[in-house]
Amino acid sequence: MTLLTVAGHAGTAESTINAEISVEAVAYDVDRGYGYKLQYYVAAPIDVFWRFKTDFAGDFVLSNDELLEHRLVRTEGNLAITENRYAAAPSLRFLWQTTVVPEQYRLEFKLLNAEDCHHDFHYGTIQLSPAGEHTKVTQIAFFNFTGASLWVKYPWYGGMKSLLTKVARWERNSAMRLKRDYAIAMNK
Repeated sequence: MTLLTVAGHAGTAESTINAEISVEAVAYDVDRGYGYKLQYYVAAPIDVFWRFKTDFAGDFVLSNDELLEHRLVRTEGNLAITENRYAAAPSLRFLWQTTVVPEQYRLEFKLLNAEDCHHDFHYGTIQLSPAGEHTKVTQIAFFNFTGASLWVKYPWYGGMKSLLTKVARWERNSAMRLKRDYAIAMNK
């Protein structure tokens, strides 16, 4: 694994936990393609943040400028199928299947229409872990597409590290903005 870390400079443990976003590029493997491990903390208890992560119908996701369209296609038991259009590939519609494993605070995702999106494959997991009043997020994904080797290594805006860090910051800020609503909904 190649380690690429983005960390904020802060004086307290609390502010350090809120600033740190870690991105590790996983070395290329013929069977697993390229990959990454993304870790960060969100200032919300795990049960509240879990509601945020599993709100597949929420249109709050459209506040992320990397996302042009989002819709929940259907749910079946513990599966959610969503469709997204991204700013980086506006003509493509990505159809994602997410398996929800609530007893483990785990999401398993895979791109269903990989060929239509010019991918060989794209799949991964998102694992939430309690960290006091925070939630630790660990996302691991594997993918392969034309240009993936460049995207993984590109160190500036638009590269893997830049994009994943930006999305993690957006998610953290959105969860902070919405956590009160999710906490109230849990208590009804």
